[in-house]
Amino acid sequence: MSNSLDTKYRINLHYQERRSRYYAEDLGSGISLNMVEIPGGRFLMGSPETEAERLDNESPQHEVALREFFIGMYPITQAQWGAIANLAPVNQEINSHPANFKGENHPVERVSWNDATEFCARLSKQTGRNYRLPTEAEWEYACRSGTQTPFYFGKTLTTDLANYDGNYTYNNGPNGDSRQQTTSVDHFGLANAFGLCDMHGNIYEWCEDHWHNNYEDAPTDGSAWLNENKNNTHVLRGGSWYHYPKYCRSASRIDNLPSFTAFTLGFRVVCRAPSTF
Repeated sequence: MSNSLDTKYRINLHYQERRSRYYAEDLGSGISLNMVEIPGGRFLMGSPETEAERLDNESPQHEVALREFFIGMYPITQAQWGAIANLAPVNQEINSHPANFKGENHPVERVSWNDATEFCARLSKQTGRNYRLPTEAEWEYACRSGTQTPFYFGKTLTTDLANYDGNYTYNNGPNGDSRQQTTSVDHFGLANAFGLCDMHGNIYEWCEDHWHNNYEDAPTDGSAWLNENKNNTHVLRGGSWYHYPKYCRSASRIDNLPSFTAFTLGFRVVCRAPSTF
């Protein structure tokens, strides 16, 4: 386990250098998990009523204040999944090779919310840090990285920037590739201002929260919005290789049952400002 904080430069779309603190969690066998520090702050969660192809479940826009946290630079890869899935179970068994589109550096997919939380439990037990899925507010705050446009790239999206169904366009953007599968998590070599990659497209990412039809009475402190019924559906964010670009927007949200799996579903992990460095 790495116990040092390092500083790297990440390059965003405009080739401006931005500093991001991160640590590399050693998972064994030469496999590591890069966790990027997200500074605390405030942002407007949800989409404005003027945003193209938005849905009512992205309303009302509301201010959320968050503490700092660490989140995975990339979605969990198949190599990372395998390293942790082979550890002893905490709450349930999980498949060590669930992905349909094989590749050690491709995101793991065909994992349910239940599978993803078991991964977090095993990773926490192995490392002594508290890993979990991001809350929906943490995910959107990390994705936006200070932007208010539909994507952290701007007002539209192209398949030179993200992996989605390029047969469809958004906001007068161009048609592009339809790859029909995942790409490696570092395929595009582009990060947002916080140093995160693959937040738009490639695979949908599970969040900790239960689904709510809108943001009426939503938490404003970045915490998970949970219901008493543990079998309720959970939030998914980010879009995927299979979906139209409108579903890849920073504010777009869908849900599914905690036991559901698909070729489009994966996740990344969060650790709340570790104190063990």
